[in-house]
Amino acid sequence: MPQSQGTLGVVELRIPSKAEWVAVARLAVAAVANRLNFSIEDIEDVKLAVAEACTNCIQHAEGSDQIQITCETGPEGLTVRVHDFGRGMRPEGLQSIRTDEPHVGGLGVFLIRSLMDSVEYDVNPERGTNLVMTKKVAH
Repeated sequence: MPQSQGTLGVVELRIPSKAEWVAVARLAVAAVANRLNFSIEDIEDVKLAVAEACTNCIQHAEGSDQIQITCETGPEGLTVRVHDFGRGMRPEGLQSIRTDEPHVGGLGVFLIRSLMDSVEYDVNPERGTNLVMTKKVAH
């Protein structure tokens, strides 16, 4: 993956799409976030958001046996991409989730949106779901 201008580093990790591997993703992302000027609380937020994203992949990515996590660090913060290779939730299902209140089945998405500064989904039945989350470093 070519690095964009201003990127300090990229770390990629692939884990099996199984609950027992989510802790590995949390630890890896925490190690990357720790290299930036994040508070302990911000690092915990990133870890929780990644855990929720991985859990969503495991629960909803039908046909996917692995999850790819990519962490890209830059001077402004951290961008984490969580990608599964299955047929997940339809885009209209994601858009219908209100971000201002939690509900059953959408609590993970609500939590991710409340913990991170920006969240974007790209759902494609042939390529899987790509979730891009960004956390900015407080200056």
